[in-house]
Amino acid sequence: MLRAHRRAARLTLDQLAEVSGVSARTLSDMERGRSRGPQHRTVTALADALGLEGDARKQLIELAREGRLRDHWTRPTGLCELPRSVDDFTGRAAELVWVSELVYAESSPGVGVVGVVTGAAGLGKTTFAVRAAHSVRPSFPDGVFFLDLFGMSQRPPAADDALQQLLRALGVADQQIPADTQGRASLYRSLLRDRRVLVVLDNAASEEQVRPLLPGGGAGRALITTRRLLSGLEGVRRLVLGPLALPESTRLLTGILGDRSAADGESALARLAELCGGLPLALRIIGNRLVSRPGWDAAELAARLGDEERRLDQFKAGDLKIANAFGMSYEQLADSARRMFRRLAVVPGQDFDAALAAVVGGVPVEDAWEALDDLVDLGLLYDSDAGRYRFHDLVRLFARDRLHQEDAAAEREALTGRVTSWLLRMATLSGRWFEPGYGRPERPDPDLAVLSSPEEAEAWLRANVDNWLGAMRAAAGSGRHSLVLDCAESMHWFSDLWAHGPHWREVFTLGAEAADALGDLAQQATQLNYLAWVHSVPPSDPQAVLRCSAQAMELASRAGATAQIAWAHEYTSSALRLLGRFDEAVAASSRSSEMFRAIGDIDSCVQCLAHIAHCRLDEGRHAEALEQYLGLLALLEDPESGMTPSVVALSRPLALIRIGHCLERLGRRTEAISTLTVGTDAVDTLQMSDFRQAGALETLAALLADEGRTDESRHAYARAAQVFEAIGDTEASSRCQALATATR
Repeated sequence: MLRAHRRAARLTLDQLAEVSGVSARTLSDMERGRSRGPQHRTVTALADALGLEGDARKQLIELAREGRLRDHWTRPTGLCELPRSVDDFTGRAAELVWVSELVYAESSPGVGVVGVVTGAAGLGKTTFAVRAAHSVRPSFPDGVFFLDLFGMSQRPPAADDALQQLLRALGVADQQIPADTQGRASLYRSLLRDRRVLVVLDNAASEEQVRPLLPGGGAGRALITTRRLLSGLEGVRRLVLGPLALPESTRLLTGILGDRSAADGESALARLAELCGGLPLALRIIGNRLVSRPGWDAAELAARLGDEERRLDQFKAGDLKIANAFGMSYEQLADSARRMFRRLAVVPGQDFDAALAAVVGGVPVEDAWEALDDLVDLGLLYDSDAGRYRFHDLVRLFARDRLHQEDAAAEREALTGRVTSWLLRMATLSGRWFEPGYGRPERPDPDLAVLSSPEEAEAWLRANVDNWLGAMRAAAGSGRHSLVLDCAESMHWFSDLWAHGPHWREVFTLGAEAADALGDLAQQATQLNYLAWVHSVPPSDPQAVLRCSAQAMELASRAGATAQIAWAHEYTSSALRLLGRFDEAVAASSRSSEMFRAIGDIDSCVQCLAHIAHCRLDEGRHAEALEQYLGLLALLEDPESGMTPSVVALSRPLALIRIGHCLERLGRRTEAISTLTVGTDAVDTLQMSDFRQAGALETLAALLADEGRTDESRHAYARAAQVFEAIGDTEASSRCQALATATR
């Protein structure tokens, strides 16, 4: 084939040698069949020089690769010698203990002891297995043998050929090796039964390939490495290798760099290690690049790796290239799974479920499950008990590269638009479960996932927040303002249940910008009022609240949106209370309550009245505040009040908490304990962790401690610590945790 391509290019051997950099002698040996498996870099240099592309290039490279495989399986070594280990091996302490325990493990009669090490490309399975085998070598006086099964080859060697190699290594003469697979496997098992031997079967392709190579009991042991899960193997012990932790990654990189690591600086090396994502292959490549180029600066390389568009191309050093490692797994997939893999790169968040994968792939969810299983099986995706999947960061970049290489720009744009639309419609549908007047849709959208309850809607919103928020950004960038505004508006009521979510500022900012682009002054005022609420949640920023409410007031006045004018007054009141300007705050809340009463909005009116009571409580007028809270509670519990049930369900526990605080300030300890207990338990039923519940639990714990109810106090402090942790207040969480421990 090489001769045919050279002649088609009208080149002599010398001319091709000059253009490619490959010697004329080597070219002659290849064309005459003396060299049938040249190195990959030699063949790619020739393909470049000949201008080969597409199938012609691929065929030439594959022929050389298959030639190298034939050379491996026909050379008469018969030793299967264990490769050398690397001197900078780092980490995997628990995993090495697992292998040492495998040495002395017992199994059922007739079932050999077999360990299976699985993991994605680049995780260092072979390096780990070799190091582990060297460490336990003294326990195997009859030999440690290593066999590469070339599991990522298009035509992996059959078990028959592998058995022949292993039998030779075990000292069986060629003429004594049975001709059939069954006979070879029987002889192999009999030898392993009586010998203290460890067989490392590296890079296994399938259960069918390795099953005849497993010991059938006795002293022999087998250790398999594979990218596939090999879930069909029965009676084996399994170890899943994951990425290295950041400290271990940094130590490995430091070990590779040796003496020059001190000059590079700890922070630069830590950043490089972080960008490698815990993949030993990536760390090896980056380390080798720095070692081979003394003039390079680690910080500059880290800056280059920080550019996602160029990051994948930086992971190459000589014949090591991380994209090649991922590519071998990719080539094992069926066309449908490849299509799913590369298209999943458009998912904006860190993880996803099968329903979203089905939208991405344009397939039924049953087909999506099958493709996802294949991707997990080859280590191209991680899965979890929660039914969600995620990429390793570098694998995601590889998937995106494949998408750009194999799918046309118009197809990519249509795919992104479809996924963005689906995510925003799902988020809007989920958010409206919590909005009075919506809930379960009368006519469900057949294109969306089915949600049967508020609990399912909340679970979807929380699990997919990175996805629908990313979709909001994408839609905003492409001018799909109505989708963005609908989604932001649908989150208003749900945001109360997740008050400390870090994303609400961006959600309502995008909503306000979308309303501005649509020229909708009333909706822009609405979104700005929501932003004012975001800034009022601790740690609050009263000046930001005032800025947002002032903008909302101006826009709402221009639009004649009375409700939003009233809410702007109310958020102004909130800021004034935070600033200690209580009389002004009460005046603003009184004004907003009157406006809400005038338009018949009893729900909002009650919120304003509650805020007046908050002002009196903060001002120290505890008896007056208590009287107002008790009046509010009576209104909330009155079935004839006209309030929306969902608003009552949210407001009543918070009113009880405030009443409990008033009672505590007034020295009515027993009543305070009872009321705070009922209030905090009621908040638990709402599944909303926020600052009000956390503060109430801490107050309750202190009251219980004063009463000598130590166990109950400890429990309340522990609950308070959990809520403070959930809302991101680590200082308060540590304080309550310490008090929970101190009261034991």
